[in-house]
Amino acid sequence: MLAIILLVISAIGAIFWITSHNWRASLRRRSIKAQAFPKAWRHILKSRFPYFKAMPADLQLQLKKHIQVFIAEKEFVGCDGFMITDEVKVTIAAQACLLLLNRNTDYYPKLKQILVYPNAFIMEQNQTDFAGVESRQRQVLLGQSWELGKVVLSWNSTLAGAANPFDGTNVVIHEFAHQLDQENGTANGAPILGDISAYPKWSEVLSHEFNQLQYAAQHQQPSLFDYYGATNPGEFFAVISEVFFERPIDFSRAHPKLYQELSQFYRLDPIHWQ
Repeated sequence: MLAIILLVISAIGAIFWITSHNWRASLRRRSIKAQAFPKAWRHILKSRFPYFKAMPADLQLQLKKHIQVFIAEKEFVGCDGFMITDEVKVTIAAQACLLLLNRNTDYYPKLKQILVYPNAFIMEQNQTDFAGVESRQRQVLLGQSWELGKVVLSWNSTLAGAANPFDGTNVVIHEFAHQLDQENGTANGAPILGDISAYPKWSEVLSHEFNQLQYAAQHQQPSLFDYYGATNPGEFFAVISEVFFERPIDFSRAHPKLYQELSQFYRLDPIHWQ
């Protein structure tokens, strides 16, 4: 009986802590959003992120508020001698927060740090071949999303992605799509949809399109999506997210059902921004 009582007390305490934590976080975020968006940050947005100008006014305002919270809550770390400045923070935050618009968001709750390298960086990773043999390999990367609270980015690639917002390639969107996918575990192409009844259609449409991309990659057929998306369902979701935001018109014409699924997930229709 004592054990049961202690268990109940512990459970109540945990619920109280979570509720209190969420309330404090909500209060802190409201306070941050109530502050004026710094003039210097507006200049960075206009000069480094031309995509911002194409967005509707209400989404521009929403994005700026998200940027303020994101920068206040996440730690930016420079690697290989790279210096973190407001330009770095705002440019990265603007692209990362695109994925949060119109959503009830907790601002990538697992994410604690953004590591920024000046250029492409080298990481050692475990690789498994088709025979199931695992090996350790060194890879040159432009970005990476870790489940354990970190995103790694190349600053040069971040700048290039922000400067050309309509080419369908954006390393920040790619890695933060992984973060959304990883909120419920490993990145597997099945992020939290909000409604359990949406998963059957999501699975049907994305599986079909993933198989189509794999076929195109194997036979070197042209595709709107980068062949890297054929690696696995997690990479597929990240790749199509890049194209959704940057080439929505082409996307909707070539893959209307897939576009509709992403539009419902992101609660956006960027076709009208262009």
